[in-house]
Amino acid sequence: MPPLLELTDVHYAYGQGIPALSGVSLPISAGERVAILGANGCGKTTLLKLVGGLIFPQRGSYRAFGREITDALLARDPFGMFFRKEIGILFQNPEAQLFNPSVEDEIAFGPLQMNDPPDAVKKAVAEAMEMFGLPGLAGRPPFALSGGEKKKVALASILVMDPRVLLLDEPTAGLDPRSSRALVDLILDAENRGKTVITATNDLHLVGEIATRVLVFGEDRRILASGTPEEILTDRSILLSANLVHHHRHAHGDLWHEHEHTHPGAAHPHGHHHPPLHDHGAG
Repeated sequence: MPPLLELTDVHYAYGQGIPALSGVSLPISAGERVAILGANGCGKTTLLKLVGGLIFPQRGSYRAFGREITDALLARDPFGMFFRKEIGILFQNPEAQLFNPSVEDEIAFGPLQMNDPPDAVKKAVAEAMEMFGLPGLAGRPPFALSGGEKKKVALASILVMDPRVLLLDEPTAGLDPRSSRALVDLILDAENRGKTVITATNDLHLVGEIATRVLVFGEDRRILASGTPEEILTDRSILLSANLVHHHRHAHGDLWHEHEHTHPGAAHPHGHHHPPLHDHGAG
């Protein structure tokens, strides 16, 4: 079967020619769980925006659901509406996607745009709020919520649409442990229901549980490596090359101590070696 989503030699640059994607080719099959790793600025968010139909290749092509995706195609219904329903995207900053007067209105907005029956919308909204512990916030304006609460509302507003593809940009950032666990369970359940999940994250602890395939972006905005979570997370040379971990040396008295640190939000593997700082000769 052809891939559900496929990028072919995609290039994209922001104003003044600042590159964000530099020749990315990527097939994604239906039902895959893909994690995208890479240092800040390597193109992870740009990739999700492109897959979500928010921007379009400047060179190369992007196909989804058997069609080449263009601005003109998404502007036309019924395919435009179909695409927006089937691909849900969670932004790293949830404020970018919250605009309704109350939490309940926010979560109901998508299904109402699809002309779903009011009773079905009410039931789906209640279930989505319950999933993230939001019933007590139903009447609150989203702008008055905490950062973690805003992310929960944004997630609920996506999940209530029951999309075929989930695009998650740093989804656990700002979430409490219980909500993070609920999100991981949701990703695992999504696979059981045949959904495709693409998660951009630098949380290496998360990757082994949520992904069946891991892509590592290099700082040249290209795919540096692709493999299973075990293959990628145990290859320190790849993680170092992608600037996901770095070495840090410091002294404990006369002994050097070296750690391999990850960047914020990532795991903390480390190793030690203790060559003497100076010789202790006899006499």
